[in-house]
Amino acid sequence: MEYKWTVLSNTTLGGLLASIDGSILLIALPVVFRGLGVNPFAASNFPILLWLLLGYGVVTATLLVTVGRLSDMLGRARMYNFGFAIFSTGSILLFVEPWSGATGAWALVVFRLVQAVGASFLFANSLALLTDAFPPGERGKAIGVNQIAFIGGSLLGLVVGGTLAGVPDLHFGPFVLPTWRLIFLVSVPVGVAGTIWAYRSLRETSTRAANQKVDYLGNLSFALGLTLLLVGITYGLLPYGGSNMGWGSPWVIGAILGGVATLVAFVFIESRVPDPMFRLSFFRIRAFAAGATATLLGSLARGGMMLLLVIWFQGIWLPLHGYSFASTPFWAGIMMMPLIAGFLVAGPLSGYLSDRRGARTLATTGMLLGAAAFIGLAFEPVDFAYWQVGALLFLNGCGMGMFAAPNASSVMSAVPAENRGAASGMLTTLQNAGQQLSLAIFFTVVIVGLSHGLGSGALSVLNGAGTPAPDANILGQLISANPTGALFGAFLGSNPMSQLLQVAPSYPGWVPLSPATQTNLLAPHFFAATVAPGFGSALSEAFLFAAGLTLVAATVSALRGGQYFHTATGTASRSPSPTGPSAPAPNPSPGSAPEAKAR
Repeated sequence: MEYKWTVLSNTTLGGLLASIDGSILLIALPVVFRGLGVNPFAASNFPILLWLLLGYGVVTATLLVTVGRLSDMLGRARMYNFGFAIFSTGSILLFVEPWSGATGAWALVVFRLVQAVGASFLFANSLALLTDAFPPGERGKAIGVNQIAFIGGSLLGLVVGGTLAGVPDLHFGPFVLPTWRLIFLVSVPVGVAGTIWAYRSLRETSTRAANQKVDYLGNLSFALGLTLLLVGITYGLLPYGGSNMGWGSPWVIGAILGGVATLVAFVFIESRVPDPMFRLSFFRIRAFAAGATATLLGSLARGGMMLLLVIWFQGIWLPLHGYSFASTPFWAGIMMMPLIAGFLVAGPLSGYLSDRRGARTLATTGMLLGAAAFIGLAFEPVDFAYWQVGALLFLNGCGMGMFAAPNASSVMSAVPAENRGAASGMLTTLQNAGQQLSLAIFFTVVIVGLSHGLGSGALSVLNGAGTPAPDANILGQLISANPTGALFGAFLGSNPMSQLLQVAPSYPGWVPLSPATQTNLLAPHFFAATVAPGFGSALSEAFLFAAGLTLVAATVSALRGGQYFHTATGTASRSPSPTGPSAPAPNPSPGSAPEAKAR
């Protein structure tokens, strides 16, 4: 096999595995908690839930720039191979961990973080290795396939997690393979085989950044600042005092302010050290600045969308249509497939076309399609007709696919060859950090909107079900007081009404329910109907916010200007343009090669 195809095959496999594992738990968490015997509704276990959901993304976002910068100095293939080995080790530890209960759950958190460290090496080096291996006229096609693995893998993880969640425990004579272990087993054999393949086949072809020193102060300030910011935002989702969320917690406020202050100091540090890890000079390259900014905005819009869709399908729509809460993870994964299909259709085609037509039109059109899909979703009723939402998800997937490959190719081709690892790390950091911030932003929007819309709506549904007035008031107050717990209950495959009916009888004035009323309240559709009105209005606000972010990203993408190509030797090259050649662009930083506008 020609070497460039070896690079494409292995980096695509690595990116696919790392992305699948980043999202596979989003749907499969109910099975994991049941298998470990952990009650996710206990206040002491809620941090476990958040870290299993968000810890993987926090670690990868924090390490990507540092890893990319080190790869420029030590060798991209070497660091990529090392990352594949770490990722596979983490996968094995997740599969074999021997504990149960809270100890086992925290062990999964730790091993997921090990896996995430390996994933950061894979993400940071994939684009750089591809840019080194493929000539400018073929990079869009190659990066298109890689971006399918990166973004498509995060979507595919939802389907894989939902599908495996519906598989019963496997029995091999006296041995039993629980379903939750099967979820982690998926990446073990492929990860081990990919690691061996990478060590045997990948070699160094890049120009290393010579005579440069490690930016210790920059690495430390960036890692500390981003970690504080993302951890503070993560804990902002926890209830605090009498509030549904923790944004008033002194710890959360201090972590966010400390993170922001440290990142501001990081910018000043990077503008003064001789060999910075974060090349701020890249933002003077128009194609890089516009592409990186559009990536951040697109991730802010897209990251929270997946959580909203999962909650919408698992907690509301499927129960409204009679599906049991235990079966909703599987069906929610199936319902996400149009999103993946759209991405698979548009991603490779747009990468191929960008090699011939440039990135600006394709990437901008992709963002506009995504914005249109978000607007359409905002006006869908909570109890929708699936073909309509399926069509909008397909449109959104097409938009994401049209943007991802041309944009990444444009950004990576715009930087000097010896700095591609740093550029890849910067781009992927913005993408991962945007997704993490997006989860917190969108979840906050939904919870705030839901808490305002639950009161009267819940009481009306309870009264309509024949619930005695005192009991309806108690249950309505409990639902309104803890919308976070209610939504996560449905999200985790448990009927929230069963939890509430265990607590409510302890309140003064409670009247014992008749068997018929209790059966009615415990029906799968009942809780969904109770929260649907408030959830619908909050969902519309969140999707409109996502549409606004995507429109801004489209505007930024349209301003990217021409595309620059740097060859492996550091000299600029020019490719034919339908509109004719343009004048050379200014040199972005001292010592880098000159650029020429290609399109």
